[in-house]
Amino acid sequence: VRLDDAQDWRAAQAGLAVKLARAAQALGALEATLDGDAGMIRRLALAEVEAMLWAEGTPLAREEIGRDLMAARAGADRQVLAKARWALRRLEGQADPRQLRGFLGLHRVDDAAAAGRATGAAFDAAARELLARLDDGGLHPLTRAAMAVALWPLAGLSGPEDIAEAASFAARIAATDLTAMPFAPMGQAGRRVWRSQGGSVADRLDRWLDAAAAGAGHARAEALRLDGWAARAHAEVAHMKGEAPARVIAALRATPLMTTEMVEQQIGASRDTAERVLARLQGMGLIREMTGTRRFRLWSAP
Repeated sequence: VRLDDAQDWRAAQAGLAVKLARAAQALGALEATLDGDAGMIRRLALAEVEAMLWAEGTPLAREEIGRDLMAARAGADRQVLAKARWALRRLEGQADPRQLRGFLGLHRVDDAAAAGRATGAAFDAAARELLARLDDGGLHPLTRAAMAVALWPLAGLSGPEDIAEAASFAARIAATDLTAMPFAPMGQAGRRVWRSQGGSVADRLDRWLDAAAAGAGHARAEALRLDGWAARAHAEVAHMKGEAPARVIAALRATPLMTTEMVEQQIGASRDTAERVLARLQGMGLIREMTGTRRFRLWSAP
């Protein structure tokens, strides 16, 4: 099966016009719901990286990735954490996916050798060819993303076992037409399509659009769930004395993970007050402590 002919992808796109419209609509509804909410975008990016790493066979929970970003003791494989940090930054909008050497962080010609990917001039030629085929006219961003994942391993741009690089690139390409969402989340549905499952171009695009719609729908449901939690939590703390409990809820709605010190600064209270309020909200089941330790504690919405 040839995967590099844009005409075949255009034909598949035309045949799947209704499914493409549904997937694009789901992504648009997600963007409208988030309305540029940086905290929610990071939550979705953490979940996306978690799913990518699971698909690679290197499971790492999103909480562990977040703890590592905050210099807490994660105790996980440092190479996996480095990849997680890279993917998270890319999903949040760092680096231009059209400049593949910079996007992948290959700042020296020899950097690629250990990863089992093309190197030097061969890498640059493969990158140019991939981008040229994706730009061959008439393809929706979601279709270009599906085509990118299909062609990526053939181009040798990553090591044979790597999923996160191609998936992160595709997620950014899929969001090209969005204004407030830097990537298109696939979540657990991505694990069905990030690795080649074979079949015709039409089969591959069909599966990709299903996964894209499912990912966007799940992400929107998660955003609405978080809003529902915040509303219920505010109602439950309304009777409590002072403004600190409500401020803690608002802070954890806006930020996926917070240290006690961050909470203290955010609510403008003393450390004792912050610790007391956090303990009480945890006891009420309104928030979670993520580390299970007495030091370097991290807090999150449930």
